[in-house]
Amino acid sequence: MLASVSTIPVKVIKALLKAYDIPDPLPWSQIAGPLAAAEDALARLDERLAKSPIRDGWAARTHFTDACASLWLEGELVHLDDLVLHDAGMDVRAPTHELTRAHAVLRVRRRIAEAKPEWALSAAGLAGLRGRGGRSRKDEEDQPVTVVDGDDATDTEPVGRAPADERMADVFAAVDAAIAQADRTLAGEAVTRARRTPERDPLVYDLDWDEDERLDAWRAVIADTRALPPTLAAAVAADAWSALEPLQHTPWLGQLLAASLLRERGKARAHLPCLHDGLRGIPRERRRPRDSAGRLGVQLEAIAAAAEAGLRDHDRWLTARTLLARKLAGRRSTSRLPALLDYVLTRPIVSAGMIAEELRITQRAAQDLVAELGLREATGRGRYRAWGIL
Repeated sequence: MLASVSTIPVKVIKALLKAYDIPDPLPWSQIAGPLAAAEDALARLDERLAKSPIRDGWAARTHFTDACASLWLEGELVHLDDLVLHDAGMDVRAPTHELTRAHAVLRVRRRIAEAKPEWALSAAGLAGLRGRGGRSRKDEEDQPVTVVDGDDATDTEPVGRAPADERMADVFAAVDAAIAQADRTLAGEAVTRARRTPERDPLVYDLDWDEDERLDAWRAVIADTRALPPTLAAAVAADAWSALEPLQHTPWLGQLLAASLLRERGKARAHLPCLHDGLRGIPRERRRPRDSAGRLGVQLEAIAAAAEAGLRDHDRWLTARTLLARKLAGRRSTSRLPALLDYVLTRPIVSAGMIAEELRITQRAAQDLVAELGLREATGRGRYRAWGIL
């Protein structure tokens, strides 16, 4: 038996280790309840947001909370106010590595939310999200190198050279041709040397980790979910990303792509679901069961939890906006209070510097507007204070 196993090619063994199979048949008795709850909660939230006056503000605020939740799931603590200030370029202290990673999640969420629903799951979208600018590794290797020929240079005579007569014209032409040939040779050697150099540091990345192959395997799983309900397909997509691990250092991208799948399938037309935030509400001991049915059930529970939390936050923020809007009655048409109210709804917290930059006023005037609107101070500090609608 051992001899037969040793004869299996290494590529076949790697393929077996990286394979992901959708349960067949699906364990409907275990996932039917969570699937129905997730479908219902997600539909109610999306319908509420479709006609909500604070939809844009709700989406902007949840980008921050979901980015912090993604790091929390990895065991890292990132404070919400630090992320908001870092995004505005107004850090009160040097940013940590965890804060930088949370900001990367925030930027990716915004990019997916602002793009078309089908963009993130396309080949160009995946290449852009992994940092290749829309190109795969094969495209980068096959891209031709453009070298400027000597004949494409300008015809301006070099400084200090005397006008050539007829006898020296051939000599100068030969010298220019030799220089151009040397430039082409050096450029070719530089490109060859750059291609031989590994793209990533072997101390940080596993060079045998074939990201393109793993991404192709994950996309094949997504193609097999077309016949499944959208919510169940998103759960399978998130679970497959955790099993296949296509990218070495971005495990959080799987939940964002699963949320994008819900947008593409028309289940979440008005928002990008916060699956990290929903998964955070699942107890740690239940978050990673061993069986596939349990993992799908956890993903469905996370979708339902995220939608229910989004409904509660939406209703609370809408009530706060209605109460604060009463203070705008009788104000001049040039008052900055309406603009401040709209801005504070798009951020979990705002500082005087953020308000001053957004409304183009002084920080003293920003503090006066905050006092007039009656915003709640959120930090408890005497300096570097911030306010918000909690």
